[in-house]
Amino acid sequence: MNSSRYHSLLLGMPLVFATALTAQTSLTVYNQNFAVVRETLPLELNQGVNAITFDRATLHVEPDSVVLRDPSGKVGLRILEQSYRAETASQGLLLSLFEGKELDFLVRDRENKETTVRGKVVRSGYQANSQAAQRYGQQGGGAPIIEVDGKLRFSLPGEPIFPALADDAVLRPTLSWQLASDRKAKLNAELGYITSGLSWQSAYNLVSAEKGDTLDIVGWVTIDNQSGSTFADAKIKLMAGDVSKIDPQNPPGFLGDSFVMKAARFQEAAVTEKTFDEFHLYSLPRPITLRNGETKQVEFIRAVGVKAKTFYVYNGAAIDSNRYRGRPDEAMRNDRDYGTLSNSKVGVFREFKNTQENGLGLPLPKGRTRFYRQDAADGAIEFTGENTIDHTPEGETVRIYTGDAFDLVGERKRTDYVLARANDQLEESFEITLRNRKKEPVEVRVTERLYRWFNWTVVIHSDAFTKTDDRNIEFRVTLAPNEEKVVSYRVRYDWK
Repeated sequence: MNSSRYHSLLLGMPLVFATALTAQTSLTVYNQNFAVVRETLPLELNQGVNAITFDRATLHVEPDSVVLRDPSGKVGLRILEQSYRAETASQGLLLSLFEGKELDFLVRDRENKETTVRGKVVRSGYQANSQAAQRYGQQGGGAPIIEVDGKLRFSLPGEPIFPALADDAVLRPTLSWQLASDRKAKLNAELGYITSGLSWQSAYNLVSAEKGDTLDIVGWVTIDNQSGSTFADAKIKLMAGDVSKIDPQNPPGFLGDSFVMKAARFQEAAVTEKTFDEFHLYSLPRPITLRNGETKQVEFIRAVGVKAKTFYVYNGAAIDSNRYRGRPDEAMRNDRDYGTLSNSKVGVFREFKNTQENGLGLPLPKGRTRFYRQDAADGAIEFTGENTIDHTPEGETVRIYTGDAFDLVGERKRTDYVLARANDQLEESFEITLRNRKKEPVEVRVTERLYRWFNWTVVIHSDAFTKTDDRNIEFRVTLAPNEEKVVSYRVRYDWK
């Protein structure tokens, strides 16, 4: 149909009221407080303009994100007008509607006898929603003021008694449309919109025996619903990846994360994954009911016997980050005392490969990791540290810092500092002492950052080292039980 002709026909069409019937719900949840909600709305439309209402919207709909369409494309639909009302009926809102008018107030005495008091609402004290206040400034607020018998009270004299609600009052957040249809039809319309108040994240529990380098990994996905709506028997998907999303209240940024499901030991359906555009899309195996204010957890990974090596790292330079924050490299180069403080702690790390051969082999999402070891004496698991991992593709290595070793001690000291007279060359020497108080041998990775300048040469070294990048070297030192070892090196910087 010609569009101009279609518009002219609409002007003469009668207004017909139609009702949205039972809706089916599905959600795609992103991990930074937003989601896409999709509803299947069976509609009975007449030719002309139909009034449609939907009262299961969330409190945090982005109204201009709403899509209402016939996915089959068989019915010509046109939205003439859309309204979103999130401000539902409440005592405060109704009081604000009666400012300047009189109301009855129900008063109960100590014996629970009821009487009524007539009062004029001078000020309701109602505060509009926070988003409106941020956008347009403070509206209302303060204590209510009620005039009773010619005197002002800065509180309610009792429970206000209101007349019946008007026809246009809403009890739940509501979307409504003036929807034009080119013919009478029954269809399953698709409603979709973006809303904040929904998010998801992952967490891992990693359990190992008291001795050994294998882990059992159990992972959870946690879905948080603070949207203001309950979703009954909803199909849930989780979107993974760096999805560009503008926050209406904050500067633009990137949102998103990655997610994985691996279900060992289970015969029932598992979460499924597929590549979707530049992202990954994951589906929970069955519909779930997600109530407003509820945090729902679903197990999403269970892997047994994952090889996870424990290793130790000593980074002996204790840098005062507050003192040197924002200072250029020249400041570090010219500060004689930079990097001379010593850190005595030796860090403990766990490392495992995300491969099929190691019992994993799927993209791991960013999330918190909690480590436990099982006490051989009574079988109880004890918490031994936690951290987070970034999302890790298949085939990559996961490396996690879990705390500091109790029985390993490090000490770092500078033994020489020589600055050339022309101020174009510097030589600096260090000794790193390691002590192993364990009953078994260990290997410690001694990491040293050559922080004075980009042009450097290690001119003397007691042990072999590896250049890990353009500013860092690493010594690997093996210590027997109760052994002490000293690693030394001398570095020359040139800035001619």
